[in-house]
Amino acid sequence: MMRIFSFYLLFNITLLANGLQAQEKVHFDVAAAQTMKQIYHLFGNVENQLLLERFPFDEGFKADYLNNTEQASQQKKYAYLWPFSGSFSAVNALMELPKKKREFQNVLDQKVLVGLAGYRDQKRLPVGYASYLNNAPVSDRFYDDNIWLGIDFTDSYLSTKKQDYLTKAKEVWAFVMSGEDDLIGGGIYWCEQKKESKNACSNAPASVFALKMYEATKDNHYLEEGRRLYHWTKEKLEDPNDGLFWDNMSLNGHIDKAKYSYNSGQMLQAAALLYRLTQEKQYLMDAQKLGEACYSYFFQDVTGQEFKLLKNSNLWFHAVMMRGFISLFEQDHNPKYLAVFANNLQYAWNHMRDEKGLFYTDWTLKDRKETKGLLDQCAFVEMYARLAKLGY
Repeated sequence: MMRIFSFYLLFNITLLANGLQAQEKVHFDVAAAQTMKQIYHLFGNVENQLLLERFPFDEGFKADYLNNTEQASQQKKYAYLWPFSGSFSAVNALMELPKKKREFQNVLDQKVLVGLAGYRDQKRLPVGYASYLNNAPVSDRFYDDNIWLGIDFTDSYLSTKKQDYLTKAKEVWAFVMSGEDDLIGGGIYWCEQKKESKNACSNAPASVFALKMYEATKDNHYLEEGRRLYHWTKEKLEDPNDGLFWDNMSLNGHIDKAKYSYNSGQMLQAAALLYRLTQEKQYLMDAQKLGEACYSYFFQDVTGQEFKLLKNSNLWFHAVMMRGFISLFEQDHNPKYLAVFANNLQYAWNHMRDEKGLFYTDWTLKDRKETKGLLDQCAFVEMYARLAKLGY
């Protein structure tokens, strides 16, 4: 009898140990670097430093985010600019980790920026980055795509003080500002070739971009532009009921009331940055109110989980929203929201990866698709790296 009891005791201890191993706390810096290297291994091309948009390569993939059926119907061997730019943000976040800085600045200079040069369009003025490569048929240019690059170039400069990064950021800023006119009281369009709407995704991050440029240059012009764009977006696109932000306003005044986490997240970051730079208390109050609204709307209670899970949506949108929560934390030091992000990322590492180390996108674990998107994988790298910088 004792022998049987000992066997079951050993068996249960083994099961417990295996369970603890499966739930072992991951080191977020290791997770970020490991995933980034796997992205380059599976999505990368060493000859031109471009990246696939999907892995495995999906011949039937059509980019539904272009709002251009003709361009979307053309088979593209490599990623469009927007997904490619996710690698820039991911590598930037890794560069901010002291032990990874040198390694990933080399990745930035020798991989990211080499590939990115293929999207830079000098044929149309002002110079900007096109949605697809220059050696392909002419593609649309999106102001929001360029804004994400401008933020990344500015972050690279703030991290390294390398002047070339700031020069590129200023070039992007000139292109972005060419996308504003006085119709519907100002605001930046979404697409250069389709000036039909002014979107949260081209105005909220433009405010963040301007405020980061102020940090980089100390030129008050950028501070005032950041403030102005923040207030324009708040006036035109804020839902007065919950404080979140609608997607866009067309030139006829119609509002698309879809709500995406990156739009509200960028207004959250802009408010937190404005408070840090001006010490005007109203901006902190705006940020705290919006942070709670984002938490209530973009996270969900799930049976069996002690913390709220992120709702299924574009993962990169959530990564951009997390930037806003980090900026808020840097001002009010309330760990509530980042702790939930950390729990989500621990959960994702343990439950949402395939045998190649790539992430699924369904937080409920019900839909495990074989094909993985570049932007989704880069979003996870960015989130792990940014939380690692904060000591998670």
